[in-house]
Amino acid sequence: MQADLLIKVFLPASLFIIMLGMGLSLKPVDFKLVLVKPKAIVLGMIAQMVMLPILAYLIVLMMGLEGAIAVGLMILALCPGGTTSNLYTYLAKGDVALSVSLTSIVSLIAPFTVPLLIVFFMDLILGKEEAIALPLVDTIKKLVVITIIPVALGMLINRFKPAIALKAEKPVKIFSVVILFVIVVGIVAKNISQMGEIFAQVGLATILLNVLCMAMGYGIAKLAQLNEAQSKAIGIEVGFQNGTLAILIALTLLQNTEMAIAATCYSIVMFITGALFAWVLHKKTQVDVAVS
Repeated sequence: MQADLLIKVFLPASLFIIMLGMGLSLKPVDFKLVLVKPKAIVLGMIAQMVMLPILAYLIVLMMGLEGAIAVGLMILALCPGGTTSNLYTYLAKGDVALSVSLTSIVSLIAPFTVPLLIVFFMDLILGKEEAIALPLVDTIKKLVVITIIPVALGMLINRFKPAIALKAEKPVKIFSVVILFVIVVGIVAKNISQMGEIFAQVGLATILLNVLCMAMGYGIAKLAQLNEAQSKAIGIEVGFQNGTLAILIALTLLQNTEMAIAATCYSIVMFITGALFAWVLHKKTQVDVAVS
């Protein structure tokens, strides 16, 4: 398969299937949580859509990242978490319903906010002269096609053909993990001679982004006096980004391989740091129960 075909056809089609898988597990009741738990939902959205990008930009400044590498980290920070965050919330004994609702709501908003914020941060980091032109309307249309439409289609299947949705949900989730692995391996293989230098430059930044965002989400939820399960959900939701979407934006919309490096490094470390975070929170719950 030619690299051009892989980027322009296979990657968008794969993300479409991944988002379809998200829709297969969703029901209208998942969105009603906005009314049932408005405080937790609003706090999670602010943490993920406002505080997370600000923290990412502070990491860019602190680490001295420049050019396409810095833009790539910002693109990653702007992409909402996928279904992986729901799985890790479950493993950490967090509020899975809250996690699913946050994933769903932010994923539906992202196609409209992400392009605008990418342009803003590209201008900020690269300057207007060097920033890559990104046609906003066309970009929003493409993101709607590969994110919102498959989620809506999945929800319709779940509504009218629940047996099919239940049968397809697990294979699609497995596919999403496998395809992310294949994409990451492909990018690493293409840049193998530079990976040591690249990881040294941006690897620590992606680890910091992941760990600090999980801690930030959990911390502000606790400060807001949300319960332990809700705090876990928000911590994991804020800390997990959609690496596949970030890679797609970098490779297909901006056509810049260097901008995909941060998402690639992040996708390698996320499963490890996320598992450790979920384990720590799970152990904390066990200790709290034992003490009480």
